[in-house]
Parts: sequence; structure tokens; C-alpha cells
Amino acid sequence: MPEIPSKTTLRLSDFLPYRLSVLSNTVSGKIANLYDREFGLSIWQWRVMAVLGENAGITATEIGQVTAMDKVAVSRAVSGLIESGHVARKVSPEDGRRSILSLTTKGKGVYDKIVPIALDAERDLVETLSAAEREQLARLMDKLANTAEPDRPLW
Repeated sequence: MPEIPSKTTLRLSDFLPYRLSVLSNTVSGKIANLYDREFGLSIWQWRVMAVLGENAGITATEIGQVTAMDKVAVSRAVSGLIESGHVARKVSPEDGRRSILSLTTKGKGVYDKIVPIALDAERDLVETLSAAEREQLARLMDKLANTAEPDRPLW
């Protein structure tokens, strides 16, 4: 890692939050191109579907908490997915003010097709790292996540 700059200079190419953001956006964008072409889904829509594929029957607020997406992005993604028939919304039986979201049969079918694409893209990316580097990266990411958000796990 480059030397930490002085307090009066900010070089984005050396600034960890910037580097992490650019890397995340680049990796997500590459994978998004794969499922956007075939399924017409945005990055945000796929993230919502991925969360619902793992956690059926949760609210949009909970999706925002799990993904660190802002409310507007979640709301737009959910609206588009409901309109396209990938996600269903129903009123919570415990609290009529809450809406519970889940994948529809159509949404589950698309989810089942995208998961292998996403896992293949991940495998292509991490194959450039040795097993020891992958383990070290996982430990370092956990350490940074725990520092950034000590009150709750990020994943």
C-alpha cells in the first residue's frame, strides 16, 4: 500500500475508501453487464433479488440494512421488480404498516439463472489470488468491516 499522505493532501488514488469504492463499482459493473444483457436488471435490482433469494419475506428497510443501499435506491429497485413480476409485496400479518417482499416464481427462476453467472464471475476474479491471499483478504475485509461498523456485522 502506498505511503499515507500528509494531513493536508488527499490523493484519491491512495485513499482507501476511494479505492474500495472504485474496485467495488468496477467488479459489480462487470457482473452487472452479464445479467443486464440477458435479464434487463440493474445492479440495484439484482442486489435486492439476491437478498430476497437468501432472506425471503423481509421488508425494504431490512434490504437497505443488509446491502447498505440508500432508501431511494431500494425503493426504485423494488418498484421495478414488482412491476416486472420478479418480486411480490404483501402486507405483514403482524403489522399492517409493513410490506413483506419475496421473489415470485418468475423472480426465483431468474435468480436461479443468475447465481451461477455471479459465482463464475467471482471465481474468475479470485482465481488471480493464491489460497493464502484469499484467506488474508477475507480476514482483512472482516477487520475493516468491524472497524467501520463495530456495532453490527456487515455480512
